[in-house]
Amino acid sequence: MSDYDVIDDPYCYKGTFVLKNKLNIREAKRLQEFELEMSNVRSLEPLPAGKFTPSHYCKIHHHLFQDVYGWAGKPRNVRTSKGGNAFCYPEYIDREMKKLFERLKAEPFLAGAERETFVTAAADFLAELNAIHPFREGNGRSQLAFLHLLGLRAGHRFDLNAIDRETFLPAMIASFGGNIEPLVAELQALLV
Repeated sequence: MSDYDVIDDPYCYKGTFVLKNKLNIREAKRLQEFELEMSNVRSLEPLPAGKFTPSHYCKIHHHLFQDVYGWAGKPRNVRTSKGGNAFCYPEYIDREMKKLFERLKAEPFLAGAERETFVTAAADFLAELNAIHPFREGNGRSQLAFLHLLGLRAGHRFDLNAIDRETFLPAMIASFGGNIEPLVAELQALLV
């Protein structure tokens, strides 16, 4: 199921890469399909309201994945990486999330923010949030749901249905390496 690099992952069934789940699905493909179906269904419901804090973000993850994982909405407690790139160590997630979410109190994220300024700040925020990667699974979908709410609050609506995975994913990977320009371009293209 997972393409994360984790050794002896307590989130997975022993001897597999299949994440433990509420339906006890042991086949990676079936779990992936179920997870996608349930998170899509939940994404059609109103997202949890909040104050754009780490706690609010955790509520969004819980909302999207509550039908699949018992740990939905709870930060991971294992070290993970993807493609050899390490995400934030679990012992620093809380600190880094608090520091990152403080940025959301600044002008680029508030109502009436200028479009270009907002998009650049949102891309930078998204890149940092992705590098923290607070959850064992479901980070990308949670990031996009939260981005949607950030856009609404600032008065800049994103059409997330227009995401092109062929270009968006490489832009996220580039942002992990410190280059947010492709991600800025992707977000600008999603604005309606």
